[in-house]
Amino acid sequence: MLPTPKKFFVTAGSSEGKNPLNAFDNALLQGRIGNLNLMRVTSILPPGVQYCPDLVVPPGSLVPTAYGYIISDVPGELIAAAVGVGFSEDTFGVIMEYSGKCSREEAEKIIESMLKEAFETRGMELDGIKIASVDHRVEKVGCALAAVPLWY
Repeated sequence: MLPTPKKFFVTAGSSEGKNPLNAFDNALLQGRIGNLNLMRVTSILPPGVQYCPDLVVPPGSLVPTAYGYIISDVPGELIAAAVGVGFSEDTFGVIMEYSGKCSREEAEKIIESMLKEAFETRGMELDGIKIASVDHRVEKVGCALAAVPLWY
């Protein structure tokens, strides 16, 4: 059985690359998670987890992470990614990810709406939200990424 993460942070980054994979990698680096091995997870924040915005995770670690990203090779296109964490007062939280061809402000509004719906669907009261977002104007090959890494 895997341990339950006890810490998390929210992050976002965007970058260019000579190809899609390098654009993605460079966005990860800008978001402070480029030297980690991300294990993509779905979107539940464990109960009692602590927000640690300056958390440093050792390079090469296997890190459960909820993330969304978009890559584009259309010069001039505006792309964005956002993540949001919705908190409840006494139980688990919910993480939502979004990426699309829009501004960061539009992505944030979508995340807020998604979190509200997720809490309503679960019959839980939304007690607070943390969001990380970024947008990027593509030059050649660009990537916008937002993530919630979970740690022990």
